[in-house]
Amino acid sequence: MKKSLVIVIGFSLLILLAGSCQRQVGLQYPETATVDVVDNYFGIDVADPFRWLEDDNSPQTKAWVEAQNKVTFGYLERIPFRQEINERLTQIWDYERYSTPFWKGNYYFFYKNDGMQNQSVLYVRNGIDGEPRVLLDPNAMSEDGTVSLTSLSISDDARYLAYGISRGGSDWSELFVREITTGNDLDDHIKWVKFSGISWKGNGFYYSRYNAPAPGQELSAANEYHKVFYHKLGDPQKKDELVFYNPNHPRRNFGAITTEDERFLIISETQSSNGNALHIKDFSDPKSQITQLIEGFEFNYQVIDHVDGKLLVYTNNNAPMYRLVLVDPKVPSPFHWKDIIPETGHLLRWVSLIDGKIFANYLIDVKSKVYIHNMDGERIGELELPAVGSFGGFSGKKDESTAFFSFSSYTFPSAIYKYDASANTYEVYFQPDVDFDPNAYETKQVFYPSKDGTMIPMFITHKKGIKLNGKNPTLLYGYGGFNVSRTPGFSIARLILLENGGIYAVANIRGGGEYGKEWHEAGTKLKRQNVFDDFIAAAEYLISENYTSPEKLAIQGGSNGGLLVGAVANQRPDLFKVAFPAVGVMDMLRFHKFTIGWAWVSDYGSSEDEGDFHNLYAYSPLHNIPEGVNYPATLVTTADHDDRVVPAHSFKYIAELQRKQAGPNPVLIRIETQAGHGAGKPVSKTIEELTDIYSFMFYNMGVKPRY
Repeated sequence: MKKSLVIVIGFSLLILLAGSCQRQVGLQYPETATVDVVDNYFGIDVADPFRWLEDDNSPQTKAWVEAQNKVTFGYLERIPFRQEINERLTQIWDYERYSTPFWKGNYYFFYKNDGMQNQSVLYVRNGIDGEPRVLLDPNAMSEDGTVSLTSLSISDDARYLAYGISRGGSDWSELFVREITTGNDLDDHIKWVKFSGISWKGNGFYYSRYNAPAPGQELSAANEYHKVFYHKLGDPQKKDELVFYNPNHPRRNFGAITTEDERFLIISETQSSNGNALHIKDFSDPKSQITQLIEGFEFNYQVIDHVDGKLLVYTNNNAPMYRLVLVDPKVPSPFHWKDIIPETGHLLRWVSLIDGKIFANYLIDVKSKVYIHNMDGERIGELELPAVGSFGGFSGKKDESTAFFSFSSYTFPSAIYKYDASANTYEVYFQPDVDFDPNAYETKQVFYPSKDGTMIPMFITHKKGIKLNGKNPTLLYGYGGFNVSRTPGFSIARLILLENGGIYAVANIRGGGEYGKEWHEAGTKLKRQNVFDDFIAAAEYLISENYTSPEKLAIQGGSNGGLLVGAVANQRPDLFKVAFPAVGVMDMLRFHKFTIGWAWVSDYGSSEDEGDFHNLYAYSPLHNIPEGVNYPATLVTTADHDDRVVPAHSFKYIAELQRKQAGPNPVLIRIETQAGHGAGKPVSKTIEELTDIYSFMFYNMGVKPRY
């Protein structure tokens, strides 16, 4: 690809004022200035007139953001029932929520939210029945609740808590250390941490970070030269020991963990969002060095723990549906691996070691099943789950019989159970008191054919007894990428839709991980159109079965799902009344140039490859908005601190959509401040955003909620 030809227009022409607008579809959108930027890809000239919006620090971009928000919030404020929706969301959100407990030594830790706290608070109790006390309250770290916890780890002697915080929703973290008995922080402070866990070894811990970015590029510059460090308690960051990185491959990431007994250090090396290599160090041998355990990036490997010096590894190597193998570090070749739990016809999602047994969580048609095996892999029982839904995983230890797990479904609020592994029995440990009657609603799973005949599963949730008359407001959600499985789960936010006679549908489209490696790869790179076809077919099914109609159908997705919504709204604007692309990847020709975008090439391909370019250019949401079309009413959502999918994607997309929209539907962007890709968003901002989403949806469908 040739370098960009950029003809710079004087930026005095780019100063945007709220009053500098054009009239279109009943709204005055801010005029978005254009620049003459053209990239040549393999002989094809591609204009990028809004390239200047990629500079999130420029006064011009900030003025544009302010002008867009002024128009958007001016529109939303005119919706007559917006306040009622906000009040109802606030009302139903106000209930206590607990996390699954975890423990080290005699200390038990859990998160709790009283209901309306912006961030959940970490508590500790001495013994399982001890009096809980606050150990870490992120709400006290900022006035607006925009500081959130990102990671934490307890030292083996249960003296210290190492924890990470994020400011304003950024992926960047800072690490601190707190003494558990006193609740006081030590002087330890580590900066520029990203995509990292915290794993203790002795009097310190392993973590991963990048070099400090150049000033002004913290939220946009490509993340390169990830490194593993060891931090010794009490030392300043500059004394941290560089443990591992690859100077020949700047775009590789590294994550370090130690096994539960701290005998082994395991380093996972990745060069994309899927597939990894493993490196190992045996601390029981004073002469041990870090050596490669498993090569390549074609398959996924996760070390569960070790048994008598050998490693239990969960992998899809030679097993698209995953298996559990035993690997001897002294002879690590796959030829010597021993199957403990062989691959079956269903997806093995993960495994846990509890009470000297192996618990295997399977996904069978996107629903959880948990089987119990002895350490040789023989199946010896099943954990009967409370209902059809999603098993949230164990918190427990391999040599203890007491464990905890969570469970939820679309009509089953997330509950926590205390489990006795020796008797295979459990009891309710915490059940939330939610203003929701699960008996009034139902979820069904259907299978529908996609364009190529592939049968796609979809969950549909609504009030019992609903009439299938094509008039029900419906929200169709999808993701379809990066091997991510969208399993049934409860969200109080959906009650606004359901209690107003609405329908919530989730399509488990290809590109996800619901059926293993082949299902994922069927939605990647040159097969990406399958993802869009699957989602379009879901909409057609809901319409043909009279659940809804094009005038009452909205679509929603975030991040990779934002790309999905943008692409299908371009391809089939006639199917949808409303579209909600959130923090989406909208510029498929330049996504790899920002922050961690280079890691997504394994799913998308790259515009620097000729074959990939033609495929990306054919569906890229930014580049496929024809003129003269009535697009769905669109509310793009993004945030100023999103350094995962930089907001320029959404900025450029909405500028192009506003320029091309030919029909009466509004096309707006809502740009949150002091927020990022979604993780750690304060409750207050979450409720505000959901208020605007449901208000926009109902208003444009002509539906008046009953409040």
